[in-house]
Amino acid sequence: MSVARRVGLTPERQVTLVHALQAVMFGILSVGVWLGNGGVAINAGVGLLVTMLPAFLERNYKFTMSVGLVLWITVAMFLHALGTLPIPGADLATLYGSTWWWDHMTHALSSSLVAGVAYAVARALEEHTEAIVLPSRFLFVYLLVFVMAFGVVWELIEFYISVVAQLLGSGSILTQYGLDDTVLDLTYNTLGGFLVALFGTAHLTGVADELASRLGGQPDEE
Repeated sequence: MSVARRVGLTPERQVTLVHALQAVMFGILSVGVWLGNGGVAINAGVGLLVTMLPAFLERNYKFTMSVGLVLWITVAMFLHALGTLPIPGADLATLYGSTWWWDHMTHALSSSLVAGVAYAVARALEEHTEAIVLPSRFLFVYLLVFVMAFGVVWELIEFYISVVAQLLGSGSILTQYGLDDTVLDLTYNTLGGFLVALFGTAHLTGVADELASRLGGQPDEE
């Protein structure tokens, strides 16, 4: 039994929750536009588009994802968008700035999604062809290394976006809070990948099978 079912979240309730979170994200996007805050609007808009991607893939390419996976994606995008929203009266403006653990939580969630994608793609390739064999220990290390590498690239993107924003005199879409924050981000990125490597792979088998079928269905034969 999945964690969602244990806490009383039936598939129908999960769908309802996904739609509710998307509606709130649209509200955050609207607030960002109304305030003229590009960071809020862009982060909420991109996050909303990401949450709509599973429905787009199913409608146009018949690529299905479990509702639990869609909820996982939506929660990660929602929490990130919510964290960029200005808080009236708060000294540090947003949840990212005023709540010490918010950034760590969203990094762990986002990195778990990256690890999930990496796992699904690797397993799909392994099922598609006999030329690729991925032992469990190798796959575990692969997920951690992939997430860590992706985290480094993301931190570089954040840094250069901040630099460009300062040069242009505009608000930054993504914000860095210094070297200590970067090290913590990478630590929580690794934690997210570690949790997926340990517990999340069982929930991604369906996506891997779907990808394998898109790659050609049956494994290559010699």
